[in-house]
Amino acid sequence: METIIAAEPPSDEPQFALHDADEAGLPLFERALHRVFLRPDGVRPIWRLVAAVALYNLLVFVAEALLATDPAVWAWMRSRSPRVLTPAVVIFGEGLRVAAALATGHLMSKIEDRSFAEYGLPWRDAPGRRFWQGAAYGLGLLTALMIAIGALGGFSLGRIALGDAAAIEYGASYLLAFLLVGFFEESTFRGYLQATLAQEIGFWPAALALSAAFATMHVRNFGEAPTGLLLAGCFGLLAAFSLRRTGSIWFAIAMHAAWDWGESYVYGVPNSGVLAAGHLTSASLHGPMWLTGGSVGPEGSALVFGVMAFGALGVHIFFPAKREAA
Repeated sequence: METIIAAEPPSDEPQFALHDADEAGLPLFERALHRVFLRPDGVRPIWRLVAAVALYNLLVFVAEALLATDPAVWAWMRSRSPRVLTPAVVIFGEGLRVAAALATGHLMSKIEDRSFAEYGLPWRDAPGRRFWQGAAYGLGLLTALMIAIGALGGFSLGRIALGDAAAIEYGASYLLAFLLVGFFEESTFRGYLQATLAQEIGFWPAALALSAAFATMHVRNFGEAPTGLLLAGCFGLLAAFSLRRTGSIWFAIAMHAAWDWGESYVYGVPNSGVLAAGHLTSASLHGPMWLTGGSVGPEGSALVFGVMAFGALGVHIFFPAKREAA
């Protein structure tokens, strides 16, 4: 087994200051405002986080409003069904979000005088060893889940459902689509938000809060259920753990993308309650809801929590904590 010494996790310490808040002689009200909005090293991280979220949402709103001025684009946007996943829908929606997130991150990095590496996203590692390790890990965890469900009689793989050309086209399209999904969700929740909120409350309290927010975001998915939401929160904690041990979110990005790609395209089962058009196999789930996840898909299976625990154990083993010098 390869012994990997993890990179230093992104620092929780603030890296910039606007000005020192000298409270001596200030009226009580102004002193209270200073303590709410400022620290001795500058603006409190929580307010920088709020500003970044507001900027991101503003950019998405403006982009969607501009796109909607084109009648053809507007008609296509309104025609999309929440019940069916297609590569075009995912690439369009996630591509827009990735662009807005990158623009927001770039602006905040300039304001804070920090690099993307300090948000857990070193560009020199894209795609490097951590990325490919994460891809293998995500697909491996999903495959272990499908094997477990199948062993208990809840999953049949079926036959190949696509011809060679269609299989290549859909496989590549969904791969791009889910890379965008993984990049947006992980670079956001385990990137800037994690790095900034950790400065305010610490790494693991920030990871818990953001994993809960990540789970809540999945409420909007058609066919989602409480078990699937809980799984999303657990996945967020696993991703945060991988960030803590590797110092990079490229592992989590690829793990997330590979899981979604395998679920929607390779195994052709519902992904958070949504079935993909153009999946590789004619697979089927059958059996009790606790086993198969019902309409949610494997993410709603009771077995998924064992797989998440197994995944956390693997991260602990393969990416040992960096030992501090005595």
